[in-house]
Amino acid sequence: MRSGTARRYRLRATALAAALLTPLGLLVGLATPAQAAEEATATFVKTSEWETGFGGQWTVKNTGDTTIDDWTLEWDFPSGTTVGSHWNGTITRDGNHYTATPANWNATLTPGASTTIGFSGTGTGEPSNCTLNGEPCDGSGGGDPGDEPPSAPTGLTAGSVTDTSVTLDWSAASDDNGVSRYHVFRNGTEVGTASGTSYQDTGLNAGTTYAYSVTAEDTTGQIGPASATVEATTTGDGTEPPPGDHIKLGYFTEWGVYDRNYHVKNLVTSGSAEKITHINYSFGNVTASGQCAMGDSYAAIDKAYTAAQSVDGEADTWDQPLRGNFNQLLKLKEMYPHIKVLWSFGGWTWSGNFGEAMQNPDAFAESCYNLVNDPRWQGLFDGIDLDWEYPNACGKSCDSSGPGVMREMMRVFRQKFGDQLVTAAITADASDGGKIDKADYAGGAQYADWYNVMTYDFFGAFDADGPTAPHSPLYGYDGIPQDGFNSDAAIQKLKAKGVPADKLLLGIGFYGRGWTGVTQSAPGGTATGAAPGTYEAGIEDYKVLKNSCPSTGTVAGTAYAHCGNDWWSYDTPSTIRGKMSYAKQQGLGGAFFWEFSGDTANGELVSAIDGGLG
Repeated sequence: MRSGTARRYRLRATALAAALLTPLGLLVGLATPAQAAEEATATFVKTSEWETGFGGQWTVKNTGDTTIDDWTLEWDFPSGTTVGSHWNGTITRDGNHYTATPANWNATLTPGASTTIGFSGTGTGEPSNCTLNGEPCDGSGGGDPGDEPPSAPTGLTAGSVTDTSVTLDWSAASDDNGVSRYHVFRNGTEVGTASGTSYQDTGLNAGTTYAYSVTAEDTTGQIGPASATVEATTTGDGTEPPPGDHIKLGYFTEWGVYDRNYHVKNLVTSGSAEKITHINYSFGNVTASGQCAMGDSYAAIDKAYTAAQSVDGEADTWDQPLRGNFNQLLKLKEMYPHIKVLWSFGGWTWSGNFGEAMQNPDAFAESCYNLVNDPRWQGLFDGIDLDWEYPNACGKSCDSSGPGVMREMMRVFRQKFGDQLVTAAITADASDGGKIDKADYAGGAQYADWYNVMTYDFFGAFDADGPTAPHSPLYGYDGIPQDGFNSDAAIQKLKAKGVPADKLLLGIGFYGRGWTGVTQSAPGGTATGAAPGTYEAGIEDYKVLKNSCPSTGTVAGTAYAHCGNDWWSYDTPSTIRGKMSYAKQQGLGGAFFWEFSGDTANGELVSAIDGGLG
């Protein structure tokens, strides 16, 4: 989150996040003994799809009786289909030919072991001409040339479906040596085997769509290509929030009442108040003594509002006990009782003392609880948001609390705040060994109502000479400056680590980041520095950019603009609707944005979020 000074990513690492599998799978079976003493299989699955891209995953499995010390997987994609960010290994490209090699931790596969390498891609093509350790992907490498792998099972159907189970049936595969068993895949992950041509998958979630494929294994251990994929939806209520239940959260900045002249009443006049569900009031301070403290008390509780400036048209009086933003927000909640307000502590500027505060977490949580629930503004806050940038990693300061600090912080705050909301803004750095890997976000998620994943500020003029790149890409693209720096990579990595999808909110920036001295319109150009901005060089509100530098193109699900020598990237109503479609497809809890004052006077970006999520 930005607080005066923008939050910045400065890592340069390879993105290798663990992949999470979702429906829409399409398997391609590959069976190849890499050497006479080694046997291995590989399968490909499309784990998810969105407007212009997809998530892909290869699974490599040692089916032999000797350890495989290393592996190399190669394939071709048709023109127009490309690989972007990737995880669990390295993927390189030569034209339309791709080569995947493992990370150091998944290069060795003992008998029966398997590993995955995942990526985000663009286009709709499927892989072909596959080899594993140089052998053809037809099961003949190193074996009897006359021994053919099994055929693909046909006629896969989903029969009986309940809230928690799906029964699958298919027609038998053929093989010259005979089929010994079938492997059943759910969303690209093997979930069981069957000796016959049916299988019941149990323990599922109600109202959820799953994708299934089946492969056949013959008596010599060769695995043939996969069947066609079939989707089945369990009965009952699903986990995706129904229309109207998605979280739509905006940050309201305390200091915005000054130069920006943005006040709580603007939420009403713009029409935004009726389209949001939550407000994060930012920011409270985390002090060097490990306590929660008010940021700007004048703006929060003392600034007097005239009748014209006030939410309800009533002027503040000189002797009333509470004025300022807090009083205006209380009036807003009275007018719009569906809105809940959280007090957000930290942000970029005030994140430096979280590590010190967590030396005594109980005292830290106690101080925050007492401030949030101070009787002077009783009824205002519905909970707390913790914006630590970043636990056990370098942000405003470098912290070495250990990965468990995130789990402990959320546990202690949940214990103290009880049934009030407890949330956190978290990193979106999905690079290999990056900030997501530094803290136990999955452990903390069990105590959190949700996480605000800060999927913006990936790139900007803090790298003064470029290359130009969108600061909030939805997914990776060919030429992106840093693997793992995109929204999809962050979401997939967090889900793979065990954070429930419905506890993740997708972040949207209501501003752009820009360079000057740029001659190239497309992303990837060089620059001479930060483009001029109203309040800070290199940053400008959407409401300004939509007129001063209109969008000239899109890349990776977001917009960019080249006007004169300046180059900007920012989200528009159109790209926001695309991101909201992605959020729903991924089963996310909703979206949040930084921050209200960047929107137009009629709230067109908030409207895009509201309309996109439903």
